[in-house]
Amino acid sequence: MNMNATVHHDKEGKQFYIALDGMRAYLAYMDLGKKTLDIYRTFVPDSLRGKGLAARLTAHALAFAQEHGYTVIPSCSYVERYMDRNAVAAD
Repeated sequence: MNMNATVHHDKEGKQFYIALDGMRAYLAYMDLGKKTLDIYRTFVPDSLRGKGLAARLTAHALAFAQEHGYTVIPSCSYVERYMDRNAVAAD
């Protein structure tokens, strides 16, 4: 995992992202209200894959959700697998 990659939160764009080597990896979500986040997409450019960026974005988004009392709907298959592998509860 690339530990030097800083995760940023674009609240208006509803994304967590990492800018690295002039490119942007991101995790997109929708706030459905009633303290529910639907995480529906992760994207990592081909040249940045294999560096753990999707895992870092997912961990950061799930920590944000937990810290703020959100339930998570993992519509993104990557996030769903991450939650299963790491035994993360959706709420």
